[in-house]
Amino acid sequence: MIIILGAAFGYLLGSIPFGLLFTRLGGKGDIRDIGSGNIGATNVLRSGSKVLALATLIADAVKGGLAVALIWRMGSDTAAYVAGLAAFIGHLFPVWLDFKGGKGVAVFIGAILIMSPLTGLMFLAVWVLVALVFRTSSLSAIIALILTVPFLALLGESDTAVFVAFMVALSLWAHRENIARLRAGTEPKIGR
Repeated sequence: MIIILGAAFGYLLGSIPFGLLFTRLGGKGDIRDIGSGNIGATNVLRSGSKVLALATLIADAVKGGLAVALIWRMGSDTAAYVAGLAAFIGHLFPVWLDFKGGKGVAVFIGAILIMSPLTGLMFLAVWVLVALVFRTSSLSAIIALILTVPFLALLGESDTAVFVAFMVALSLWAHRENIARLRAGTEPKIGR
């Protein structure tokens, strides 16, 4: 029962489109009409507001972490991981936006920081390092995502790795247009 509750709670929490809400409240209009049309923090930054982008990043990360943490207090590791995965899926496919959401990176960060804090810090370190070198948000996310599952395996966290592998696969799929632009050399740099 707690697994079902975790899945439902996680999905509904993950479905809250903070990027869309914050840009509307901030007078920037509908974020889906700006840049990539994505509801995540990177696209919110394209609205011209660093404050709204940071608020979106934090809120999206919190919904991933909160889903895991709250269900963990009520149930097992499995129920908590299901809640985190469900929050991630909710962000990618929100019921309120015709199942067209973000790419899940911030939600992933929030969830992984609770599931495996050391792995979460590794993800952030890789993201920052790649961003500093290449100045491309999507490339930073893709490389950090790809390295997460092997890192969990090295730590012996195989149960966590199973759930995280699903999130990584879904996020990579959500980044398919970014991957195509990276290959073509047309992916925008951070801040442009």
